[in-house]
Amino acid sequence: MVTAPPTRSTYALTVPGGGSRPRRRATGRWRRAVLPTTFLWVLAVLMAFPLLWFLLSSFKPGSELFSYPLSFLPREWTLDAYAQAFERLDFFRYLANSAIVSTVSTVVTVFLCATTGYALAKYRNPWLSVLGLCILSMTMLPGEVILNPLFIVIRDLGMYNSLLGVIVPSVVTPTGVFMFRQFFVSIPDELLQAARIDGASEYGIFFRIMMPLARPIMLTLAIVSFQWRWNDYILPLIVLGDPQNYTLQIALRSLVGAENIEWSILLAASVLSMIPLVALYLVFQRYITSSNINAGLKD
Repeated sequence: MVTAPPTRSTYALTVPGGGSRPRRRATGRWRRAVLPTTFLWVLAVLMAFPLLWFLLSSFKPGSELFSYPLSFLPREWTLDAYAQAFERLDFFRYLANSAIVSTVSTVVTVFLCATTGYALAKYRNPWLSVLGLCILSMTMLPGEVILNPLFIVIRDLGMYNSLLGVIVPSVVTPTGVFMFRQFFVSIPDELLQAARIDGASEYGIFFRIMMPLARPIMLTLAIVSFQWRWNDYILPLIVLGDPQNYTLQIALRSLVGAENIEWSILLAASVLSMIPLVALYLVFQRYITSSNINAGLKD
């Protein structure tokens, strides 16, 4: 009787110490896949729980917000707080003021940071290095330290109590300049030299080559800048004195009285103020991808 030689799979099933090597490998892969995923889901739930509580509380009547025992879901769903928010506040005016400040500041910030970062990255001049160090050193200075001299400059320039006084001081950010500078440094100089050989001007190189390549950085800075200006509270508080020029965040403060706080209205108005930020992120998140900076070069 002739027996068939053992196959490779027969050796793979058993090992000298007993057990199964493929099973151990499968168990190791399962642990490496399931444990991190479970941890991330738990972390996501912990982070989303306060946000969901805040969102659901805006649909509760005022008497239910502090009733005991507390309930996660509203016992009585109502939209009265949202209706009162539009009645108590000139919501659309304040929304328009915030939109003007955030949009104009973001557009100017992205353009100026891009041009400054490009000059620091691709032009060789000793004074540019000094300028870069000065801009970078501004990140070490807290914004609260310069509020007093900043207010004096805004007042002397005649921009007090106007939206322009909120827009101008925040158009250039050291972080944005540093982001663009680091990105433009990573772009090979051969790409710029080839464009100059083909007759492209410096403005053409910047707007037709560098800016399209820097689109991920532009969108990232635009989202962060818009969010920062939209939620800014300190600068509009000290610059704007006329209620007609209030931004949305300053207008929400009017709901906080000395002895009484309209919590239900405040929650509803805060939810409404978040909608533009959420919409902005959902629209532009798919554009924030890595850019192939070597697309114009040959090996």
